[in-house]
Amino acid sequence: MRAIRQDTHGSPEVLKEVELPRPAPGLSEILVAVRAAGVNPTDWRNRAQPITVNSLPLILGWDVSGVVEAVGTGVTLFKPGDEVFGMLPYPHGVGSHAEYVTGPARAFAHKPAGIDHVQAGALPLAALTAYQALVDTADVQPGQRVFIHAAAGGVGHLAVQIAKSRGAYVIGTASAAKHDFLRSLGVDEVIDYHTVEFTEAVKDIDVVLDSVSLDSADRARSLAVLRTGGTLVSILPVPVTLDELADFAERGVRFESLLVEADCAGMQAIADLAETGALRVHIEATFPLAEAAKAHALGETGRITGKIVLTVEGAGKA
Repeated sequence: MRAIRQDTHGSPEVLKEVELPRPAPGLSEILVAVRAAGVNPTDWRNRAQPITVNSLPLILGWDVSGVVEAVGTGVTLFKPGDEVFGMLPYPHGVGSHAEYVTGPARAFAHKPAGIDHVQAGALPLAALTAYQALVDTADVQPGQRVFIHAAAGGVGHLAVQIAKSRGAYVIGTASAAKHDFLRSLGVDEVIDYHTVEFTEAVKDIDVVLDSVSLDSADRARSLAVLRTGGTLVSILPVPVTLDELADFAERGVRFESLLVEADCAGMQAIADLAETGALRVHIEATFPLAEAAKAHALGETGRITGKIVLTVEGAGKA
C-alpha cells in the first residue's frame, strides 16, 4: 500500500510516499480502505518535532473516512463493505495518511449517508475535540453564553455549530475577512481580534473554549471574561501553574485541560448532527495523498478556514 512516512522530524519535505505491506486487523480492530483523511495542526506540529508522538519512522494522521475491508476477531459493529469514519486513538493510534489503516472498531461510527468521504474525513478529531469540550466537559445549556477563540478554525467552526445546536449564545473571534462565514454558521457576535481587545468587549461568559492561549498571561485574559461559576476549557497541552489554579478557585471558575479521546458514542453524536445538517464542515482545500507536504505547508500558514483533507483514489464517492 502507499503511505506518507517521515524518517526524521523537520519541514514538510520530510514527508515521503512509500510502499508498505497492507496491515491486518487485530483483535477488536477493523481494516479500513482510506478514502479521505483530515490534516490537523497536531499533524504538522508532530511532523516538525516530537510533541505527542515520538517514534520514527512515522505515518501521521488520526482522521479517517473509508470502507471496511476486513474485521478482526470480536468485532460486531461493522462488516466488510460498511462506510465508516472515526478518529484513531489519540495520540499513539496514528497512521491514517495511507491507503489502509487499522484501528479499534469502537473508535468508528457509520458514515452518515448525507455526507461524502471528504467531509467525513475532515470531521473526527476536530469535531470530537469540540464535542468533548462543550458537551462532555462544559455541559453547555440553552441560553448560556459561549466564547470561542479562533472560531473560524478547524475546531472553532465546528464548536460554533455544536454550541448552537445546544441552544447557546455564541461569541467568536476571527479576522474581519471571516466574519460573514461565521455569521452563516449562526455566530451571534463576532470579534475581530486584530482591532478589538476582547476583554473589553465581552463579559459574563459561561464557557470559554480556548485553542490559543500558550501561557498564563493569555489564559488570564480568557479568565477575565468568565462569570463566577463559569468554565474555561483549554485544548492545548500547556502547563498550568499552582498560582493559576489558586486564582481559578478564588474566582469560582472551573478550569479543564482537554486531550481528545477516541469515542464511539461521541462519533455517533457527531454523525447524527451531520446527518441532520446541524454540523457542516468547511473544507479549505483537498490534496491527493502524494501531496501531503503541500497540505502541511498550507496548514502551517495559519490562515485557513475550516479543514484540509488528503484524498485517496475514490474519495468523495458514497
